[in-house]
Amino acid sequence: MDATAIVELLGAPETRADPYPLYEQAHRLGPVARVSDMLVLVTGYAAVDRVLRDRDFGVIDRELTATMYGDSPEPPSLELFGRSILQTNLPAHTRMRAPIAAVFTPRRIAAMRPAVERAVDRLLDDLAEAGRGGEPVDFMDRFAFPLPVGVICELLGVPEADRHRFRGSAHDLMTAIEFMTVERDLTAADRAAVELQGYFEELVARRRAHPSADLVGALVARRDADPDGGITDAELIANLVLLLVAGFETTTNLLGNGLALLFGHDGARTALTEGTLPPGDFVEEVLRYDSPVQLTSRIALRDGLEIEGVAVPRFGEVLLLIGAANRDPVRFPEPQRFDPWRAEIAPLSFGAGIHYCVGAMLARLEATVAFPRLLARFPALAQAPGAVRDDRLLLRGYGELPVAVGG
Repeated sequence: MDATAIVELLGAPETRADPYPLYEQAHRLGPVARVSDMLVLVTGYAAVDRVLRDRDFGVIDRELTATMYGDSPEPPSLELFGRSILQTNLPAHTRMRAPIAAVFTPRRIAAMRPAVERAVDRLLDDLAEAGRGGEPVDFMDRFAFPLPVGVICELLGVPEADRHRFRGSAHDLMTAIEFMTVERDLTAADRAAVELQGYFEELVARRRAHPSADLVGALVARRDADPDGGITDAELIANLVLLLVAGFETTTNLLGNGLALLFGHDGARTALTEGTLPPGDFVEEVLRYDSPVQLTSRIALRDGLEIEGVAVPRFGEVLLLIGAANRDPVRFPEPQRFDPWRAEIAPLSFGAGIHYCVGAMLARLEATVAFPRLLARFPALAQAPGAVRDDRLLLRGYGELPVAVGG
């Protein structure tokens, strides 16, 4: 199978269900393979890592979009992402990310641990009540979604009464960045973009009228203190939406993927329960083995670039298969084996370089708190029939994961 066939199959239903057999075939082509004059496929760990860190490779930002495709109006969902750090290159990326990073600090995240522990315990109480009598309970609906949405909303300052409304909107909005978006109907994504943008416009207005110490309040204060050189109102809104949807979509999938793996790996489950396996090591191997983010792309920003000897012309696209890089046999012995005792796991699931996920530390905190407490509370926890994978490739996770909590 050549690189062109592999890229074509990335959008197939069987690949969305299980992309890893296709990744194995892609590795046989080497770490980098040419698909066409303007498209290169990258699957090797070192090569993906290098491109993510190389500032000569950027994202398709609004300026590049206008240069390459003309300055025509974009759908609301794509326009919203285009104003965020997700789809912005230097120097605008640094200008926008700086105020976010200044309030989204390691110290602030570490201080949230007691709050995350309390949130986990409340949700475990809810799981116990819902599963009383042996009835199956959907882990995704009862735990994997409400934990990260509650945590990120608490950090942002979103009122508790509003939090239930975001799961559907976030899921719909994220379809706008799915692989092969041009072939998808963006109606639901555009509707979600308008709804979420409107919500945060109102929240920002409330924080201006009544300042607060939460993340939205802090960002509004920084924005108003530097109205000319900092982040604009439109960029502030776009990045708040991004923090919300990315802040729980990825973590929700991490929790679901991790629990599904525990059901099939008794050794890891026992070691995690007994405390002989550090939760952080388990989480890193989940991120490597079944990454919540499977791919991304970059554009060559100048002439004369190459990756592992493969030339990439200016404006050439580089498709980076993160899920494949995390299973690169050159980097990971027996990459198809789930092994949380690996040395130096270092998955690329949160990216690298200037676009490294700003919420990575928070996602890891939530997962490392959640899994040991879940197993301690429900030692007989078992998978029930009816698990359903989301029909997506870029963001890989479960739509439903029924469990029986046991006695």
